[in-house]
Amino acid sequence: MVGNDMHQLATELWPINRSITGDGVRKTLKIIKQYLPNLKTYEVPTGTQVFDWNIPKEWRVRKAWIKKPNGEIICDFSKNNLHLVGYSIPVQKKMSLSQLNEHLYSLPDQPTAIPYITSYYKERWGFCLTENERKTLVEGDYEVFIDSELFEGSLTYGELIIPGSFEKEIFLSTYICHPSMANNELSGPCVTTYIAKWIEGLNKRRFTYRIVFIPETIGSITYLSKNIDLMKKNIVGGFNVSCIGDDRAYSFLPSRKGNTISDIVGKHVLKWTSKNFVEYKWTDRGSDERQYCAPHIDLPIATIMRTKYGRYEEYHTSLDDLINVVTPQGLEGGYNALLRAVETLEKNLTPVVKVCGEPQLGKRGLYPNLSTKKYDSEVSLMMDLITWSDGTNTLIDIAEICEVPIWDLYPILDKLVGNDLIELKENNKM
Repeated sequence: MVGNDMHQLATELWPINRSITGDGVRKTLKIIKQYLPNLKTYEVPTGTQVFDWNIPKEWRVRKAWIKKPNGEIICDFSKNNLHLVGYSIPVQKKMSLSQLNEHLYSLPDQPTAIPYITSYYKERWGFCLTENERKTLVEGDYEVFIDSELFEGSLTYGELIIPGSFEKEIFLSTYICHPSMANNELSGPCVTTYIAKWIEGLNKRRFTYRIVFIPETIGSITYLSKNIDLMKKNIVGGFNVSCIGDDRAYSFLPSRKGNTISDIVGKHVLKWTSKNFVEYKWTDRGSDERQYCAPHIDLPIATIMRTKYGRYEEYHTSLDDLINVVTPQGLEGGYNALLRAVETLEKNLTPVVKVCGEPQLGKRGLYPNLSTKKYDSEVSLMMDLITWSDGTNTLIDIAEICEVPIWDLYPILDKLVGNDLIELKENNKM
């Protein structure tokens, strides 16, 4: 089961401390490259201007902890990388509990959770702990130690180009910048890795595929700044891949325009995958779709998810784990939905019937000799496919008219094409 394989990859990536820069990103990409040997990595130096932003300093952390008055170590970074506020500056000092409290973060309404906190663009330091542990702290002198550094380094991202029959592209993007969290971090790159493996294994591809593994926000801005002209010229559809590994819900977030082929495909797939999928509005955006659909960019990128970021209680905490939140079944469900969407983009050609009038199906073995309820339904759908194949409808248009999932039409279309009754043409709606 592919869900088990993806869950195993997530387990392998789990302990790595990732941030928007640093060796954690590089190590993550190195592991993914074992699955995708053609993946290329790129380094963008600190200070490089990318649109309205600049690449920040690189962050490295070796050790971090707090020592209580009785000598007990708490908030040990080596035991849980969420304990340290992301991009914390180095510190080695003693302080009172009241002073320490100014640098501690916990969640009173989730007393067993360690929160995920970052401070990328303002130098500070801090620790995160559960509210239950915070309540046990007593007055006295606490020793704080953070062995970290901010230095002139680079931002790292990965890119995989899978060539197709022509240069028009499908774009997939996922982020690799969060520490040990499951749905909000690891589900995206794990599902994307296995979707990429599936795409590479296709015997034939119409489209070229551009797939990136990047730090969120600054990574997508960086990638766009370097590739925007080519992307605007070639990309006809695609998806941002995030929060796609739990088994509680399916969700859809549209592009800014809301009417691109990615929007049409995403909603069609989810409508037939889960009747109760949650459809969000562009005002609910929050991940890299903000960059891909920003003014003057406006790529046709939508987002297919399981439970959306910020809409499950474990979000951005240590409770977002590989046991209770992300499961093999959840990952497989997300994988199948995204695969269906990519497959739909590949197969969404314009069918055109090649004969005048209604074709004689019986002489081609396409009409049953015995009429049954099952065969009548299949023939009815075949005839509906034929009647709408006048050159003005794409295959997904016809699926919507017939009120069936597009994949129900694939085997029927194969028979009609094989019997020289229909030809497939590129469509002008992408």
